[in-house]
Formats: sequence, structure tokens, C-alpha cells
Amino acid sequence: MTQRYQVVGIGNAIVDVLTQTSEDFLDHMGITKGIMQLVERDRAETLYAAMEERTQAPGGSVANTLAGLGNLGLATAFIGRVRDDALGRFYAKSLALEGTDFPNGPVAGADLPTSRSMIFVTPDGERSMNTYLGISADLGPGDVDEAVAGAADFLFLEGYLFDKDKGKEAFLKAARACRSGGGRAGIALSDPFCVDRHRADFRRLVADDMDYVIGNEHEWEALYQCGLDDALAQAVEDCDLVVCTRSGADVIVIGGGVRADVPVHRIVPVDATGAGDQFAAGFLYGLATGQDLARAGRMGVIAATEVIGHFGARPEADVKAMFRGHGLI
Repeated sequence: MTQRYQVVGIGNAIVDVLTQTSEDFLDHMGITKGIMQLVERDRAETLYAAMEERTQAPGGSVANTLAGLGNLGLATAFIGRVRDDALGRFYAKSLALEGTDFPNGPVAGADLPTSRSMIFVTPDGERSMNTYLGISADLGPGDVDEAVAGAADFLFLEGYLFDKDKGKEAFLKAARACRSGGGRAGIALSDPFCVDRHRADFRRLVADDMDYVIGNEHEWEALYQCGLDDALAQAVEDCDLVVCTRSGADVIVIGGGVRADVPVHRIVPVDATGAGDQFAAGFLYGLATGQDLARAGRMGVIAATEVIGHFGARPEADVKAMFRGHGLI
């Protein structure tokens, strides 16, 4: 019998390679500051060679969220693709050490290498991400074990994988397995440009197959092609639970006829990498443990605040102890 999981995630399995750098270096290398840019294999190798004092960690948006949930003690599994190469084996081993099951395992003899993202962090905490998608972007329905997806209380999908038809098919297969098993399926919209490219399919997915959706203000506006208030009004017609994060402003959570505006206290980030991913971890922890929407939102904000206070996309402190300190558990 398949183990029951509180959260199962599907997303890009990417090794994050981080280094601290200067604005001058970004200019010299032609790196656009503060965004995620996809690069080809040759460019990836050039940037990797140019990184000094690099640190590496298993990454990918949803995988970062699952690491946060593991930090909080939930039972998790991650569905993704890595090659059986040095980075792929590092990725699989790291997930196991964090307590997240990786049911697929590294793929032997694959044409493409394990995906990696070169992240350059400037002194102001902004991260400039240069991502080579490699094998992870080929995830398809054949990678989804319906027994694993069907054993999830919550399924969490990564919008980035919606760029390919195989990814869309994988999402639908997983969402339907999860819901038929009594779980709730949701997605992070991930990127306004990705939403622009696949708006009709995203709208259909949100309305027909998702129980909750997390996005930032730009992603919601891109999805409905209007201002934020009107976009959220349309979103709650389509989906049971809607979450909108706004940089430095209150988080909006709407579900079951209830709206919670969760306050955010602005701080200067050391490294903004992973803020949205860890917000999702705290929020999903709240949902998975039966908290109300306002409390789940506060958990998300606390988890996001922790991760932007240090270098790297995954929690370093005991976030559950932070929840206790705020009287949330």
C-alpha cells in the first residue's frame, strides 16, 4: 500500500548554484538583473565556469516548498526528472536527506543533463537567475505515479512546467488522481510570462481542476488581463481558494466567502531567492494542519520572512518554533 502524504509536489528538479557577485559582473556577463532567464546549454556552461565560491543546493520552486514543509515535519514526496549524472545523484540524495520521497529516481542514459540554475546575488539581495532546463522540462504523464498522486492530502503543481504539452498532461493526470483519492489539488502560477503564453489553458485548469491557486499580483493580472481587484473577483468565481502575494504589501487570501488580508512587515532581504516558495510552504502547512485562512497566511509570511533573511532558498531556522513564538501553534 502506498504511503499517505500530506503534500506531494510536481515541478522542475533543478540544482541551484549560487554565488554572490557585483552589479559590474552582471553588466560584464550580460546578465539581466532580478529576473529568471532561460539559457541554452553553452551559455549555462559559460556562466557556471565564471562563478566563484559557488554553493549548490537542490532547487526548483516546488521542490523548495517541499523542503520547507519537511522542515515543518510534514510527510512529502516530489515528482520530477533528473539524469543519472553527478548533479542528478546529488539532487536525489539531498531530497532523501531532507526527508522528501523521490519516487522516480535518476534516469539512466538520458539525452539531456540534470537541470541547473545559476543564481547571482547582488549586495541588495536581488537574485538574477539563469536557468538551463535540461531534463526536468521533459516531465510528462509517464513520470506521474497515480498511486503517489492519489495518496496526497494536497497536491502542489509548478506553473513553469505548463510550458510543454507533456507537462500539462502530467498535471491533469496528477490532479485527477489526487482529487479522486480525496485530496485537494493546487498550483503556483509561477511567472506572468508563462501565464501569458498559456492563458486559455491556465484559465481552464484553474476553473476545472484546481482547488486552490497561489500567485502574485502580476500573475493574477496576467491571467485575467485586468486590474488586481477585478482579477481576484473573477478568480474566486473559478476556484475555491485564491491567494495573492504582493511584494511588501498585505497578502490576500479568499476562500469559502471569507477574505483575509495578512499583514507583511517589510525588511531588506539578504537574498530574495525562495520567498514565494517558502510562503507556499508555510501556507500549505497551515492548510494541511487545519488552520483557518488568516492563520495559514500568517504562517506563509513568517516562513517567507525567514528565508529572505539569509543566503539560499531553503529554511535554516526551525520555522515551526517561529510559529510557536508567534502563538500560531
